[in-house]
Amino acid sequence: MNLSLTDPFVLAQDYPESTTSSLRSGHACALRFNRKGDFLAAGRADGVVVIFDVETQGVARKLKGHTRQIQSLSWSRDGRYLLTSSQDWKCNLWDLQDGSILRSARFEAPVYIAELHPWNHLMFIVSLFEEQPLLVDASEPEVVKYNLSSAPKRMPDEKVTDKQAAQDAKQTTTVSVFTASGNHIVAGTNKGWLNIIEVATRSTIYSTKICAGVVIFLRLTSSGRDIVINASDRIIRTIQLPDLSADPDTIDIEVEHKFQDVVNRLSWNHVAFSSTGEYVTASTYNNHDIYIWERNHGSLVKILEGPKEEHGVVEWHPHRPLIAACGLETGRIHIWSIIPQQRWSALAPDFVEVEENVEYMEREDEFDIHPQEEIHKRRLDLEDEDIDVLTVGPVKGLEEENAFRMPVQLDLQDSEGEEEFVTIGRGEMRRKSPTEGREYILDSEVIGSADEVPKKAKTKSRKR
Repeated sequence: MNLSLTDPFVLAQDYPESTTSSLRSGHACALRFNRKGDFLAAGRADGVVVIFDVETQGVARKLKGHTRQIQSLSWSRDGRYLLTSSQDWKCNLWDLQDGSILRSARFEAPVYIAELHPWNHLMFIVSLFEEQPLLVDASEPEVVKYNLSSAPKRMPDEKVTDKQAAQDAKQTTTVSVFTASGNHIVAGTNKGWLNIIEVATRSTIYSTKICAGVVIFLRLTSSGRDIVINASDRIIRTIQLPDLSADPDTIDIEVEHKFQDVVNRLSWNHVAFSSTGEYVTASTYNNHDIYIWERNHGSLVKILEGPKEEHGVVEWHPHRPLIAACGLETGRIHIWSIIPQQRWSALAPDFVEVEENVEYMEREDEFDIHPQEEIHKRRLDLEDEDIDVLTVGPVKGLEEENAFRMPVQLDLQDSEGEEEFVTIGRGEMRRKSPTEGREYILDSEVIGSADEVPKKAKTKSRKR
């Protein structure tokens, strides 16, 4: 039996080790893998959404419909629809079959985050700035918005003072996500409360005080059994969600693990679960490191070092030990993964990798030349084989009956590469001059647009 070319112990590693590549198309500020992990959506600071093919690392599609920075991204279960929220107070639901906007909703306040229903792509939850969250039903062209409460549910025997009642009325939801079944919503508030809201009745069935600060971010595992919470008190918490369909009086939520940097007292920009939920990763505030903890023991297992810039959103690939994070200054998407060491002995038992040239003694019949007639006969035999190029066979990973595969857009005329931008300040970019690199200006005459400068003037500016 042939040996594997890659060391199986390396393939069994569950978390990445070092930077392997980076992606760039504008200034990225939001990231999200689809459920299958073959596409990575990146929201830019100018409101454009770029979808990268993970395998080729090329741009598969661009979506233009927002005018301000993208706040959040959410894929549908089948990968056909993408929900985007922006600082222009709008949410767009995109149909990636043709890249059109299926639904668009405008709100009365800036959007913190928007999350699609796991089973119904025409329903989503929206958390607004200093406003109450909304459950949006986009089944009809005219979307319907339902108000949800941010006030925590108090126990019947609990005495609520007037001061507490006034504080509850001032609470706002900062982040909200659907559970795996889609029957409940988990919402975090600016006062550190965690509310469980039933979708059918739109009422709060359970509340608990989870932290002293603001709940910044929530993310569920792919199975939906666990949730990670990032709060402003510099502590990351993981919780095992109970059965929320049971009697609300029996629901009890307790913190499983707490992750923090006790020495440096770092704050966390963004958190995410690993593909299996065994690890938790986080990007650090005012620091360039990315931390990875193991949930079984609650210990720190790896600190990823990469480019010397602070990272914002960090995302873990849904099936592979691969992490993507976007830099705050450059907007570049950095990727950490595993670099497997190839086992050369798998090619042949006596095949070894040498560090320097060695003299090789060939066998007597090792490089015998076959007659031309035999080579020609083999070529003719191969030509006689009929190759079917019309029948579409099953594609790996698309065994599902109604699986969707996004058409790749090939005419991306406005694709911005990194070489088209220059840095002019901290986190600020501008396009290079349209004449950069042109060599067809003759006798100091300008050929092209009116704003191009003569060759002599450009040469002087370079000398400066």
